[in-house]
Amino acid sequence: MYKNYFKTLIDKILSLLGIVFLCPIFIVVTFALLIDNKGKAFFTQDRPGKYGKIFKIIKFKTMNDNKDALGNLLPDAERLTFLGNIVRKTSIDELPQLFNVLKGDMSLIGPRPLLPEYLPRYSERQKIRHHIRPGITGWAQINGRNAIEWNKKFEFDVWYVENLSFILDLQIMFLTFKKVINFEGINRLEGTNIAFKGNE
Repeated sequence: MYKNYFKTLIDKILSLLGIVFLCPIFIVVTFALLIDNKGKAFFTQDRPGKYGKIFKIIKFKTMNDNKDALGNLLPDAERLTFLGNIVRKTSIDELPQLFNVLKGDMSLIGPRPLLPEYLPRYSERQKIRHHIRPGITGWAQINGRNAIEWNKKFEFDVWYVENLSFILDLQIMFLTFKKVINFEGINRLEGTNIAFKGNE
């Protein structure tokens, strides 16, 4: 009952309340990033949702679009702005995903949505992570976040799908707040994770 009905209802209620409550932060950060990134405050990217259906994930934009003389984007470390580093370090860059939750593309809690090109690389068991909507935070994130290797992350994701419950979601939510406050397991630069190559 919780997995198929109440989880979605709770997601929509809490995401709407979160957007309203955090509106001042949204406004301040949006205007600051508009200035910092020359008119671009948000970053969108294709990600697979439930059953692999592609949607546009939205985040605050933390890197500029500066390019080298050949027109190629500079390395992430050179494009991450001072403000962007603060926004990412505090996990504020994830807040716009509340709109993804409200729309129904995501859940507050679930496996993190990864890149679409990873879809053919999952084992049959790893594909179970896509049997539910992806989340802003999840079981893997409170058990290492970006500090654990891919196969371990997927084990955590599948375990969550198979053991999903209201009590487990409450536990994940509480531990997520704790980790964010303590800045634990946070990758400050996109792209510092080793890409998932698949199972050999």
